[in-house]
Amino acid sequence: MLPQKLTAEAIGTFALVFVGVLAISNNAGLLGVAFAHGLAIAVMAMALGTVSGGQFNPAVSFGLSLSGHQDWRTTLSFIPAQLGGAVLGSLAALAVAGPAKVQAVASGLPALGTGVSVGGGLLGEVIATAFLVLVIVKVAIHQRHVLGGLIVGLTIVADILAVGPLTGAAMNPARSFGPALVSGDWNLHWLYWVGPLIGAALGASIATFTEGLRPRPVPPEMKN
Repeated sequence: MLPQKLTAEAIGTFALVFVGVLAISNNAGLLGVAFAHGLAIAVMAMALGTVSGGQFNPAVSFGLSLSGHQDWRTTLSFIPAQLGGAVLGSLAALAVAGPAKVQAVASGLPALGTGVSVGGGLLGEVIATAFLVLVIVKVAIHQRHVLGGLIVGLTIVADILAVGPLTGAAMNPARSFGPALVSGDWNLHWLYWVGPLIGAALGASIATFTEGLRPRPVPPEMKN
């Protein structure tokens, strides 16, 4: 089953980066960009969630393993698939829109807004990712809500509306890695790994704490 899971994770991450970069290059505006990212995750999670859990994000996979919701072997297999999907999504966006249009928006890379310090940007990514992972664990795993994918997507919309102009609201190392590799721009790339990973650990920890440390069944798609 592992090849199917890896394929699902690559496809979902591909969709996120492809849709996100093109929405930015199409000048969709903050609201349009927020919904483009959120809906991409929502529809892919609803379509592929039963295959791999619909994580599409190394920080999410990290948080799930850290909180005991997924074994580390699965996470270490998922992350390369997610990064590979992100690179292919960025390349596909470049091929569709053309270099001029994509380069005009810095390849869709998340970046700090004017006047935002590195520390402030790092904190923004931590908080936004913590919200995201908290919702994923509580809604998609603990509650197994039938609309979990949509709720997670709306969380991404809210995070981008709040933090997008300040940090780019990546909340996802793959979302930064794909465009960075294709464009060759690695400026502050570390921030978009460190912030989301810390935020994922925080969000997963809060989710576990609020369950009162009660054991919760892990959905079959999260198991090896």
